[in-house]
Amino acid sequence: MSILLKNGTVVDYASNKQEKKDILIENEKIVKIEKDIKEETSQVIDCEGLYIMPGMIDIHCHLREPGGEHKETIETGSKSAVKGGFTTICPMPNTNPTPDNPETLKQIIDEAKRVNLCNVLPFSSVTKGEKGEELVDFETQLEAGAIAFSDDGMPVENAAMIREAMLKANQLGSFVSEHCEEKSVSKGAINAGSVAEKLGVGGVLPEAEEIMAARDIVISETNQLHTHICHISTQTSVGMIRSAKQRGVQVTCETCPHYYSFTVEEVLNAGTNAKMNPPLREEKDKQAIIQGLKDGTIDCIITDHAPHAKEEKAKELAAAPNGIIGFETALAATITNLVAPGHISYLDMVRLMSYNPAKLLKIDRGEIKEGAVADLTIFNPEEKYTYEEASIVSKSKNTPWIGKQLQGKVQYTIVSGDVKYDANDTEIA
Repeated sequence: MSILLKNGTVVDYASNKQEKKDILIENEKIVKIEKDIKEETSQVIDCEGLYIMPGMIDIHCHLREPGGEHKETIETGSKSAVKGGFTTICPMPNTNPTPDNPETLKQIIDEAKRVNLCNVLPFSSVTKGEKGEELVDFETQLEAGAIAFSDDGMPVENAAMIREAMLKANQLGSFVSEHCEEKSVSKGAINAGSVAEKLGVGGVLPEAEEIMAARDIVISETNQLHTHICHISTQTSVGMIRSAKQRGVQVTCETCPHYYSFTVEEVLNAGTNAKMNPPLREEKDKQAIIQGLKDGTIDCIITDHAPHAKEEKAKELAAAPNGIIGFETALAATITNLVAPGHISYLDMVRLMSYNPAKLLKIDRGEIKEGAVADLTIFNPEEKYTYEEASIVSKSKNTPWIGKQLQGKVQYTIVSGDVKYDANDTEIA
């Protein structure tokens, strides 16, 4: 199988190039990048007016399988991912059963191989059952296929235990991805402040994120360990991480499109479809996230794709579950709210959504070069449209972007040299 991509603008952060080139793909690999390639191929895709970037990598999402298949499955989640331009996704371990053992990891990996749409690299939990009581066997989990470790929505509250976990992960060349939430001050439905007061619901204090982030930075700095902080959302978190990086601390972090697209005010429009954890914050926090993305403080953009059934999100604000879907809007939200206003360039977008995630995971992806695996995201940077619920392929529809104007649309997603998504086809293979 050979594919020739003609007339596309190749955007590659690793080589610091954004230029019009053809790309020849043969047997999973990129074999030639030149102007005006003439060779005969099985398929020719005209990419005139389109941008070609290294396949997007989401290091933090939720596929719900096993145990939550009424919200999403590995198959429906993978379809949603490739429609959104993602070639590699890393599901979190808050499933039932928890992937705290090789058997459950194998179940997830085998199902992803059967579906055969995108690369699925699952996280192992840090503790058994995500209960924060007993660490998993880190070496065995990595051998079974875990990409890294996280207890995600159930942060490890015991400082001695998370220190030991960081030590073990680092010794094995891996890392712990920490959901930073000090539970004693995180009770509430949305961000603490005037909107919560107006709606008569409890407010989540920003300190809930910041206290735990500070703890993990201290452990990282004192012991010279790499730690990764999940989905940061506050001005103080950005400032702490920036300062730590300037001191040489091995801390990395991520954020989500909703934190640079919305503030807590969006809850007044979208209700529970704007409820997530950490919650949407204030304008000053949104601006700090944007600045952190611009200056390199924040390493990765992730979706935290978190599907929930309609009846679950239909509950009152205080009782509804946290989380929104994000695969199908991540690229457009980033172009609309970061690139188009001039906050970052397309090269920066590739750094945040492809290059840095690949380096963090230590996988051979995130670059467009001869000899590289052909994982590619091809999109129209100028196309503007209204995001409609009817277009969503995820099993769940919980998102504040419905009815919003967006710019940037994925046209093709290529994984290991195979076209897994084509916007011109009605069905995702």
